[in-house]
Amino acid sequence: MTYKIALNFEDGVTRMIDCGPDELVTEAAFRQRINVPMDCRDGVCGTCKCFAEKGEYELEFYLDEAMTEEEAEQGYVLTCQMRPQSDCVIRIPASSAACKTAAEAIGGTVLGVDALSATSFSLRVKLDKPMSFLPGQYVNVSVPGAGKTRSYSFSSLPGSDEASFLIRNLPGGVMSTYLAERAGPGDKLELAGPMGTFYLRPIERPQLWLAGGTGMAPFLSMLEQLAQTGTEQPITLYYAVTRAADLVELDRVMALAAKIGTVTVITIIASPDEAHERKGFVTDHLGAEDLQGGNVDAYLCGPPPMVDAVRAHFAKLGVEPASFHFEKFNPTEETSAAEAVGS
Repeated sequence: MTYKIALNFEDGVTRMIDCGPDELVTEAAFRQRINVPMDCRDGVCGTCKCFAEKGEYELEFYLDEAMTEEEAEQGYVLTCQMRPQSDCVIRIPASSAACKTAAEAIGGTVLGVDALSATSFSLRVKLDKPMSFLPGQYVNVSVPGAGKTRSYSFSSLPGSDEASFLIRNLPGGVMSTYLAERAGPGDKLELAGPMGTFYLRPIERPQLWLAGGTGMAPFLSMLEQLAQTGTEQPITLYYAVTRAADLVELDRVMALAAKIGTVTVITIIASPDEAHERKGFVTDHLGAEDLQGGNVDAYLCGPPPMVDAVRAHFAKLGVEPASFHFEKFNPTEETSAAEAVGS
């Protein structure tokens, strides 16, 4: 038996390694040619101190000078003394380059492209081998024939050999032009990743998820994961778009929500010219009761104006979520940037 250990580096790169139950995490990383920070190997120096965001594990000997009992109770670990007992997620306080690794590159073959609306595409790719990632993360996808890459969040189940992406149709954009005019089954492309600090943490309290447009993509991946694992915690998912036609993949969202059983989906349309139960912006409908006195984990993915508006709205409500993770994507030809706060 081996466990999957996600090593999240401070530059946003994530590498997945296999680690046996009787193997130390540092040994497993070195075996797979990843030099995580380490010096003494004996639990004495503290050089390998990291933070375990998820998983069960045992810690062997270490001195208080290397890591205090209080730090251990908070979730800090010495990877040279850590033996996993489940899949784990570990935050490494160093860049991937400093650890002599980089994002993994995997080849893929286009299975199909679907125009979901005038504003979005679905791209389906058969991977040369399954790519492990945390639900919510993104990859850089090469654009066939263009010599360029663009960043997109997975909308598919982690670990599958088929990947899907929900992509905004940006007129004149390199990827949009390819998908609209040239893409076809059998086209070859490359994916590099996974990357990003926007991913689903262990669910220990109610969830508040806010998706704007194609910002639904990472939440689809999260829903796919929860449809497999389940959760007893309630999840409120706001899906805000400009027009009704932009509510793409809604049938899939509703089917996954029904399978999980604890998800409430709320849709909002901004256009004043269309009939809908809820009109305007997500901040018009998001109240203090949604934050439950701060006892929620909030996740937000959408364009920068939406992210900025929600952050200001939280401040106005005077309630701070227990954790708040957000990702901004820019509808431009620039590579999108991800940010996250809280843990």
